Amino acid sequence: MARTRVRIPSLLALSATLTLVAGCGDGTGPGAVGAPAKGAAPAAGKDRPVVVVTTTWEGAFAKAAGAEDVKVIVPQSVHHAPDYDPKPSDLAAVAKADFVLYAPFEPYAAKIKEAAGSRAKLVEVNLDNDPDKVRAEVDRLGALFGTQDAATKWKSGFDSEYGRLNKDLQAAWPGGKSPSVVAQVFTGWAAKLAGATAVGTYGPEAVTPGQLAGLSAKKPSLVLDNAHMSTGTVLPDSGAEQVEIVNYPGEDLDLLPVYRNAAAELKKAMGGS
Repeated sequence: MARTRVRIPSLLALSATLTLVAGCGDGTGPGAVGAPAKGAAPAAGKDRPVVVVTTTWEGAFAKAAGAEDVKVIVPQSVHHAPDYDPKPSDLAAVAKADFVLYAPFEPYAAKIKEAAGSRAKLVEVNLDNDPDKVRAEVDRLGALFGTQDAATKWKSGFDSEYGRLNKDLQAAWPGGKSPSVVAQVFTGWAAKLAGATAVGTYGPEAVTPGQLAGLSAKKPSLVLDNAHMSTGTVLPDSGAEQVEIVNYPGEDLDLLPVYRNAAAELKKAMGGS
């Protein structure tokens, strides 16, 4: 992910306040008598795991894997998640979690758990909408949560919807030929969805003059930009149609609309209705 200046608040100061929340409120904190071991699975008799996620993207993976009790820390309105400053209420939520899901490019995740004194298991998620990686992560999380049946059911629906969208996009290829595309490093999954021919990638940093010349020379018909890290028009004067691809799901934590929306934008760019 891009090198980003991340503003992390003074979590040591917040820790003093949140330790009280984590360890005193209900007698279940890390220092309480009979408290679960750090990183333990949900307590016996608990119907479902409590999952705290940094963004809606991790939340969608958790929901797909079968989690029902999911709390999102970073509001969807925050355009670039690593810039978010955690609040005391965020730490309070973490303190009650069984699992905390984060991505490696979100450097505050481990600090959140540490400051909250949580017993939760910290789980790094590979945030990539490539279908093979999505299936693998959903399988893995389902095993962690003990919700394998729900994960399997979701994957079946995902495969059906993905296949339908892929077929629809291939039918919209201009002149029946796979379009050539240049994709930002985190939008390659959208090129795959369209069955497009990838001729180059860029980012996450802005395109340099040398890259601009090289990518333009490949004469792509489409540029798949990352809406969350856009640097403006990527290949000006190249004649390529730029498509903004959104990676993050909405507040409903449903991953499928991400693919549907991308397919609609791709179809429009290819001249379809």
